[in-house]
Amino acid sequence: MEGNQTWITDITLLGFQVGSALEILLCGLFSVFYTLTLLGNGVIFGIICLDCKLHTPMYFFLSHLAIVDMSYASNNVPKMLTNLVNKKRTISFLPCIMQTFLYLAFAHIECLILVVMSYDRYVAICHPLRYNVLMSWRLCTVLAVASWVFSFLLALAHLVLILRLPFCGPHEINHFFCEILSVLKLACTDTWLNHVVIFAACVFILVGPLCLVLVSYSCILVAILRIQSGEGRRKAFSTCSSHLCVVGLFFGSAIVMYMAPNSRHPEEQQKVLSLFYSLFNPVLNPLIYSLRNADVKGALRRALRKERLT
Repeated sequence: MEGNQTWITDITLLGFQVGSALEILLCGLFSVFYTLTLLGNGVIFGIICLDCKLHTPMYFFLSHLAIVDMSYASNNVPKMLTNLVNKKRTISFLPCIMQTFLYLAFAHIECLILVVMSYDRYVAICHPLRYNVLMSWRLCTVLAVASWVFSFLLALAHLVLILRLPFCGPHEINHFFCEILSVLKLACTDTWLNHVVIFAACVFILVGPLCLVLVSYSCILVAILRIQSGEGRRKAFSTCSSHLCVVGLFFGSAIVMYMAPNSRHPEEQQKVLSLFYSLFNPVLNPLIYSLRNADVKGALRRALRKERLT
């Protein structure tokens, strides 16, 4: 069998198999979303860096979330846009594997950062008097660095398991980027170990963190209901509801993608869900945090006022 294997050098990304006119329309629409992703997250990151009032643990982690969203979208979307206007939709094998590695790493980081943000809100609302002690800058730095390092190590484990496989065809991926489940279909051997590790990683990186988030917000809800001040209760609800929106969008789509039973059209389902958390979720995050967060809106107004004065 080894003598009959043809090793892959180039892979064709089939992407969205639609007419030329619709491809141009999708390219324009996705370009707008991608631009808004970079602009929105870039503005949030810049405001957090420049405004001293936002130099708190919550916005420290939010700045990391903005970096991850920009990186995540930039890893997948530019190639997708190129393929929508280009008849030759090939990608070399090594860049394809690197795209898989980075997409996994950034997805893992976002999961962990969202969990850390939920812990931050739990401490801020349930233990406000001990907040500065429990959420010291040293601990915040350790949590952020640990999230990045662990995520890249876990993605590296997936990469090593992928590279041990012989790839001999087909030379086509029915997706708009090198998503891990689609890449595994190119292997000409059994990939059960890869799927077991993917499922175990999902339990550890999706289900576990989601349970921690739900526990945190259950405690937060009880604490909010005990707040006597109407203004304090409103502010707590505003901050936490924005975070819950982001958590629900990201974890919900990822769990359906990797842990739900396959539908009759699993590849088309994967494309839609991947598009959601590769393009739509990153552009929604800055909108959710800016429109529902008084501190961010206030910082933006101060920045615009300062710009007018200069």
